[in-house]
Amino acid sequence: MFFDINLLLLVLCFYFSSASFSPRYSTSCQLQGQFHLNGMHKAGDVIIGGLFQIHFFSTHPDLSYTSEAQQPTCYGFDVLGFKQAQTMAFAIDEINRNPNLLPNVTLGYSVYDNCLQLGIGFRGALKLASGQEEQVIIHESCEGTPPVLGIVGDDSSTRSIAISAVLGLYRMPMVSYYATCACLSNRQKFPSFFRTIPSDAFQVRAMIQMLKHFGWTWAGLLISDDDYGLHAARSFQSDLSPADGGCLAYTEILPWSEDRVELRRIVDLIKKSTARVVIVFAHESQMIDLMKEVVRQNVTGLQWIASEAWTSAAVLQTPHLMPYLGGTLGIAIRRGEIPGLRDFLFNIKPDLNHNNTYEKNFWEHTFKCRFAPPPSGWVEAGGAICTGQENLETVQTEFLDILNLRPEYNVYKAVYALAYALHELLQCEPGRGPFSGNSCGDLQRLEPWQLVYYLEKVNFTTSFGDEVSFDENGDVLPIYDIMNWQWLPDGGIKVQNVGEVKKSALKGEELTLNEDKIFWNIKSKEPPRSVCSESCPPGTRRARKKGEPECCFDCIPCSEGKISNKTEDFWSSPQRDLCVPKKTDFLSYHEPLGICLTATSLLGTFICAVVLGIFIYHRKTPIVRANNSELSFQLLLSLKLCFLCSLLFIGRPRLWTCQLRHAAFGISFVLCVSCILVKTMVVLAVFKASKPGGEASLKWFGAVQQRGTVLVLTSVQAAICTAWLVSASPVPHKNTHYHNDKIVYECVVGSTIGFAVLLGYIGLLALLSFLLAFLARNLPDNFNEAKLITFSMLIFCAVWVAFVPAYVSSPGKYADAVEVFAILASSFGLLLALFGPKCYIILLRPERNTKKAIMGRGTGS
Repeated sequence: MFFDINLLLLVLCFYFSSASFSPRYSTSCQLQGQFHLNGMHKAGDVIIGGLFQIHFFSTHPDLSYTSEAQQPTCYGFDVLGFKQAQTMAFAIDEINRNPNLLPNVTLGYSVYDNCLQLGIGFRGALKLASGQEEQVIIHESCEGTPPVLGIVGDDSSTRSIAISAVLGLYRMPMVSYYATCACLSNRQKFPSFFRTIPSDAFQVRAMIQMLKHFGWTWAGLLISDDDYGLHAARSFQSDLSPADGGCLAYTEILPWSEDRVELRRIVDLIKKSTARVVIVFAHESQMIDLMKEVVRQNVTGLQWIASEAWTSAAVLQTPHLMPYLGGTLGIAIRRGEIPGLRDFLFNIKPDLNHNNTYEKNFWEHTFKCRFAPPPSGWVEAGGAICTGQENLETVQTEFLDILNLRPEYNVYKAVYALAYALHELLQCEPGRGPFSGNSCGDLQRLEPWQLVYYLEKVNFTTSFGDEVSFDENGDVLPIYDIMNWQWLPDGGIKVQNVGEVKKSALKGEELTLNEDKIFWNIKSKEPPRSVCSESCPPGTRRARKKGEPECCFDCIPCSEGKISNKTEDFWSSPQRDLCVPKKTDFLSYHEPLGICLTATSLLGTFICAVVLGIFIYHRKTPIVRANNSELSFQLLLSLKLCFLCSLLFIGRPRLWTCQLRHAAFGISFVLCVSCILVKTMVVLAVFKASKPGGEASLKWFGAVQQRGTVLVLTSVQAAICTAWLVSASPVPHKNTHYHNDKIVYECVVGSTIGFAVLLGYIGLLALLSFLLAFLARNLPDNFNEAKLITFSMLIFCAVWVAFVPAYVSSPGKYADAVEVFAILASSFGLLLALFGPKCYIILLRPERNTKKAIMGRGTGS
């Protein structure tokens, strides 16, 4: 359930009424009505607060307001919660001994117990935030130590929501090590909340990946009645898509108390359901109550999936429960290593000079003794008196276990995150700071909101090798271990790490499983099946059951030509009882059409090479020199590229061929048409220069200007192609709409606008060349090249005008064939129109290849 707002308001009223901020003036004053909370403290230049679950239970004070409210009493010592608090103390001690981190600054701490109660945890957080520490204030102004700059905690999502909602108003940073609710990623509601444990949203996706991995499409979900469970249920409903093959058979809320009627109903539902996989997103105490009913009804053969809240619960890992829970797969907090922690924990001793310390509670819990004076009847009942000199090596306790550091490792990272943020804040150079007026934070006037700025930019690596940084929502880079509960042949129990799921910036979310290590608690020793309906046999298809999830269906005979609505690469056999691969169709090198086009392309390339050789051999003859030999050579090379680029349209489309074919085609043809355009402009310039006063026009069409014009015009097309490929690149596509039993491989252009701009630019240059050549066609010259250019551009434009409607109306490979034909036809048109007459004179009429004949003074016409 969500935290009770009425309780929150009651706590606030009670707190502020009992802890007035108006001081009593004396030489040694204290805050009036100071409410005492159990805690442990260490002085320092900067204080870090902590909220931990050190006791399980508490007594509720009388809130009748007929007398002064009494302090709630906490009981039921939690060894693991105390261990987490001591891990924080160890981390601060380690930082204080590190000369490279926060030099000349000593960290202190103030840690409070939340007693598993929202009211007590909230009161502790407000006590930390307001700076009302357990100490006497020695100044007349009643100014004590500054407020705590950050809080490590809380371990509950519900308490974290309530506390961080208030602390966020003042931008007090709070770094939780155990609160996983996805709702806490809302930066608008919780602007100063951070956590070193991944969000439940990632945990849910990790579980869904496991379901997909093992083919479990039918699962039940049990959740706790609080923020932790309810938000997880919402994530499952939104992320577990039937389209991906997963459905929830049921979703049930586990009661907090041992409600036998409700638990019996839930276990009856589990037993009757066909779902063999049960996901439990709840707490350890609720799982204990549930398993009592499971054992009573003897429900076996289930595959349990555990959330991180109970994956490592030792109280459930007993021989009594392993016949039911053996083989459980659970998501666990990342295990880490903290060198030196065991020695620190081993040296903890109770302080006999102070009462009500956590160390005394720990000592009494561990050695089953009581410090003097013991409760009445304790010694008579055989209870021992604690001396404080007992040896921790003589007892078995989880407190000294450092091989399975999970929440403790998160506490360790949280403390270091605050320390590194403070370190970066103090390294700020005056005048170059990030705050208003380029100012920096100052240790004497440090504000918590300044630390939030640096926390958002924290990035460090632990000694265990894990990188710690926070995203824009305050969430840490997510990683979870996957654990398997194994029942050993000798009756022992082992929780084995069998994989991990993590998210990285480069690879996204990754699931890694070592299936050889997994223990399955069924006779087959293989992953169980959990589906609502088995796959349909050959010759039938799925038909969804009315009122049931999509994973539940009947199987009915397939209609003609279909065997499944989930595949594109297969088609049914004539008998409709077998899937056979669909035929593939594309413009292939092995079919007659592809062979003809390939041969024509190679022939055109060969002819270009022969013509280029002829022109190079006869480069000093008048007909070659008179028609701008350099541009002619460039034109022949570009025509050769035009012929060769047509080969990219033949063969099975690949990503690189789809991206290269149109770019190569566009640039090659623009290079070709640019050379023709410049040749036309040169003809006009030469004619103008032959007139009186026109000599200056030749200055603008020298060799350098000609090359530069061709380069600029071609560069524009290259930029168009680059923008097209970057914004919406052509990609290969399997088209199944043309034919039911055939897959047509084709390249989709990606951006129709990009393709249109590419063709439009070629058309613009071709049209401009045609117009200029047409104007120059009747210039007086015995061999006027403008006539040849006009004719070649007429052919070119005619081909590409006819191409557009033919291309649009041609399906599949025939569209590629039309484009190849247009490329080859226009290339041959340019080659024959521009170079055919010249080769004829060079090879067959050499008497016309003279200066007099070219100038019109020779004998031939």
